[in-house]
Amino acid sequence: MKSALVVIDVQKGLFEPEPAPFDADLVISRINTLSSRGRKAGVPVIFVQHETADGALSHGTPVWELDPRLQVAPGDHLIRKTTPDSFLRTRLTELLTKLEATHLILCGYATEFCVDTTARRAAGLKYHVTLAADAHTTHDKAHAPADAIRAHHNATLPAIGSYGVPIDAILSRDIVFNEGA
Repeated sequence: MKSALVVIDVQKGLFEPEPAPFDADLVISRINTLSSRGRKAGVPVIFVQHETADGALSHGTPVWELDPRLQVAPGDHLIRKTTPDSFLRTRLTELLTKLEATHLILCGYATEFCVDTTARRAAGLKYHVTLAADAHTTHDKAHAPADAIRAHHNATLPAIGSYGVPIDAILSRDIVFNEGA
């Protein structure tokens, strides 16, 4: 399986305002570790950025930019999106086809929206999905705290078998990059 690491919506406008997302510093640290390990194994790293026509995440504004704590390297890929689905009306499928990726390692923000939607769409498109279980996050919501939302998705996404491909939730330290195996 050829893998790609997809980092979803780790942007200034979502991570800098207080309160920060749950476990934000650790999540970014884990994403940086995954990115570094992935690059060393020849795995492409793709950063997805959400944007709005105007308002909170307008394209090109300071809040739209990637969080400055992320370690972005030359050769990494950038994808712009306008919905919670990183595939819808983007060039992600085209890029993954060019990279010959069949396995996606997903991390980032927001667990219950963009991460969940992208994971389900990827599985529907027959990509094997690994959710970096401790490298995705969200904010507390009225109905549930962020840590419970993350735990819920780490438990429920792998329970979906109807796509015919697995969705695994694995701690970032246990994700193995063995390209070509």
